[in-house]
Amino acid sequence: MSNNTTNNCTDTTDHIDVIPVCIYSFIFLVGLIFNLIALVIFFRHSKSKSPTVVYMTNLAIADVLLILTLPVRIYYHVTLAKLPPELCDVVGLVLKANMYGSIFLLTCISLDRCMAINFPITTCVQDARKKAPLFCVGIWTFTFGASVLIYLSKRQDVANNGLNQHCFDNLPVYAITPGVVFTTLAVGFGIPFLTMLICSCGLVHAVRQSIVAKINFVDSRKIQKMITASLLIFLLSFLPYHVTLTFLSLSKKPPCVLLDAYSYSLMVACFNTVLDPIAYYFTTDTFRKNLDFSENIPLNSYGPDQKNNNRIIYK
Repeated sequence: MSNNTTNNCTDTTDHIDVIPVCIYSFIFLVGLIFNLIALVIFFRHSKSKSPTVVYMTNLAIADVLLILTLPVRIYYHVTLAKLPPELCDVVGLVLKANMYGSIFLLTCISLDRCMAINFPITTCVQDARKKAPLFCVGIWTFTFGASVLIYLSKRQDVANNGLNQHCFDNLPVYAITPGVVFTTLAVGFGIPFLTMLICSCGLVHAVRQSIVAKINFVDSRKIQKMITASLLIFLLSFLPYHVTLTFLSLSKKPPCVLLDAYSYSLMVACFNTVLDPIAYYFTTDTFRKNLDFSENIPLNSYGPDQKNNNRIIYK
C-alpha cells in the first residue's frame, strides 16, 4: 500500500538512505536469481505432480512477484523522487499480497509434509493432497482479494483527510488500523505459525520413532535440524514485522524509532524471498535422499508387530 501519513520523521527526508538501497538491491539480485533457478528446475521436472512441487512452484512465483516490486523502492530511496500515489499503492499492494501468499504457501508445505509422513495411506489425506492446485488458487484469490478490499476501503479516507504522500517513507495507513492489524496478526501470521509449529513437532516425532532412524539408516538429527531451521526462518522473517505493526496500530503518534523499526522489519520480511530457496527448494533433494527412499520402501514408525505401521515417507 502507499504509505500515507504526516510525520516529522519523514517530512524532512533530503538524503539517500543507503541501508534500504543496499538491502533491497541484494534481495533483488540474489533472490531473483535463486528463485528463477528454482522455477527452471520445477518446470523442467513438471511431470512430477506431487503436491510439494505444486506448492513450491507457487511459492517461487510469489517470491519473484514480490522481488519485482523492489526496484521501485530502490529507485525511490536513491532519487527521493515523488512517485505517483497510484504506483506506490500498486507496489505496496503486490508486495503485501505476495508476502502473505508466501506465508500461506509455506504453511501448506509444512502441513502437506506432516500429513504425508504421519497419514500416508489415509484416503482422505491422499485426496486432500491431490487438491494442492486448488488450494493454491484459493490462496492467490484470498491474498489479492483481501489486499484490494482493504485498499479500496481506506483509499477514500486517505484522500479526504489530505494526508501527506511520502510513498515508502511513512506508515501503511491501509494496514495499521487496529481491526485490520489484529485480523492480519491472527489469520496472516498466528494461525500459519501455530500450524507450522504443530506440523514440525509431528515431523520430528515421526522421524524419531522411525525404524530407519533407529538403525541409523538416515541421519535423524540432520533432518530435525532442517525442520527446526525452516521454522526459525519463518519466525525470524515475519514476527518482527507483525509485532511492529501491532505497536503502530496502538500508537496515535508513533515515535521515530518505531517508524524505523517498521522499515527494517519490512526489509527482514522481504529477505525471506532469499531464504526460501535455501530452506525449501535447494534442500528438497536432501530431504528426499534422507526420507524418501522409494514408494516401495516403507518407513516403519513403530515396530513390526503393530498394524498399520508402515509409513511411506513424503514425496
